[in-house]
Amino acid sequence: PDLSGYEKYGLGNVKYNISRIHVTAVEFPSASISLIPGTGIKLVIGNASLTIDMNWNIRTWMFKDTGRSTVYISKVFVTAIFSTPLDNTGHTSLSLASCRTTSGDIDIKLNGKS
Repeated sequence: PDLSGYEKYGLGNVKYNISRIHVTAVEFPSASISLIPGTGIKLVIGNASLTIDMNWNIRTWMFKDTGRSTVYISKVFVTAIFSTPLDNTGHTSLSLASCRTTSGDIDIKLNGKS
């Protein structure tokens, strides 16, 4: 979905809109799944990265600008625990019990008219 809103900066508001958000690359160089007896499944993803492309525009009382942006997020680490209880019909269900995510680097490239 598109993101839009405004932020208050110094002498006025900055209105922004981010649209056409596309994940263009995802890498999982290190991933593992293991069973946790009596609990469920543990998923560990290490050193992942992703690239996102998007359009953006900003407007203030003084100027406006539009352009494209590429965001590269790297050194992403995820640990998730999924519980696997039986539902009331006896089938196994899957629910997220806990999740921890960290990211190391974020590189943002803005290309605009100004």
